[in-house]
Amino acid sequence: MRTTAVLGSLAVLLLAGTAHADTSAKKIAFSNNYAGNSWRQAMLKSYEIVTKKAVADGIVGASDIFTTADQEVPTQAAQIQNLILQGYDAIVINAASPDALNGAVKQACDAGIVVVSFDGIVTEPCAYRVVVDFKAMGREEVEQMAKFHPEGGNLLEIRGLAGTSIDDEIHAGIAEGVAKHSQFKIVNSVTGNWDQTTAQKAVATVLPSLPEIVGVVTQGGDGYGTAQAFAAAGKPRPTIIMGNRQDELAWWKEQKAKDGYKTWSASIAPGVSSLAFWVAQQVLDGRTDVPHDLLVPYLAFTQEDFEAALPNIPEGSVATTEYTQADAIETIKANIK
Repeated sequence: MRTTAVLGSLAVLLLAGTAHADTSAKKIAFSNNYAGNSWRQAMLKSYEIVTKKAVADGIVGASDIFTTADQEVPTQAAQIQNLILQGYDAIVINAASPDALNGAVKQACDAGIVVVSFDGIVTEPCAYRVVVDFKAMGREEVEQMAKFHPEGGNLLEIRGLAGTSIDDEIHAGIAEGVAKHSQFKIVNSVTGNWDQTTAQKAVATVLPSLPEIVGVVTQGGDGYGTAQAFAAAGKPRPTIIMGNRQDELAWWKEQKAKDGYKTWSASIAPGVSSLAFWVAQQVLDGRTDVPHDLLVPYLAFTQEDFEAALPNIPEGSVATTEYTQADAIETIKANIK
């Protein structure tokens, strides 16, 4: 981040009369439970880009990343407990479970450690949560599907990483959307882990037994794999909701050029990890007005604007943005009630 941006942000805080503490020696850790898809890789990259510069600029003393070797809650809980013992001042968490880590999170808070969860959030009240309204995103998928298929039909649902708050919320939103638009029926649901390869295999397994599918509602990272499964099975191409991945949008562009194929795409920006870092830094900096729940918008693309975004997404990656300290300050202000 530019020095001028940092100074400008500090000036905003001073004018607001907010107390300050020197964070240059503060150590922030990142506990991540899973790195096995393009979104998570982009998330880690965004975090590293922003936090390395924050360390180089002397804003914080350390911003270390720790990713568990599996997706198990006990492993991440043990990791958090180790970070407590190692004396970190704040822990940013992408959690394997919304509630099963609460014991370890409470231990961190009781030790005076700032805990900021994002994407996969925790429900422990002492923690901060940087969240997207995933339920609203799930509902919007069905709203968009109703525009493409007002007559309705059968839907296939691709779910994400089991046990996470993201999977639960998007699924709940989709269920609410289908309840509102009763012309649709979800005839099967498979787990795709937000990963193209996993989704392709899962969809290929169930396709032979499914009736005609008009649409596929997804969680991101699974659209292209789903399309490949339908093509390989010789099934009619359905309307597949996408998740902002480069390969998904590239496939969408090809299909649009071929016959005007229409769909919609949405996901949380992977760079939200960097926003969670800055929120932790702001709390360490003495801000006492930070809400424990900070809502940020999801990133969506339509038939009219996705092609303009595509060249800016690296091959194999996801549409994202890196957040600045000034962005965190504005997010905090926007969420103060």
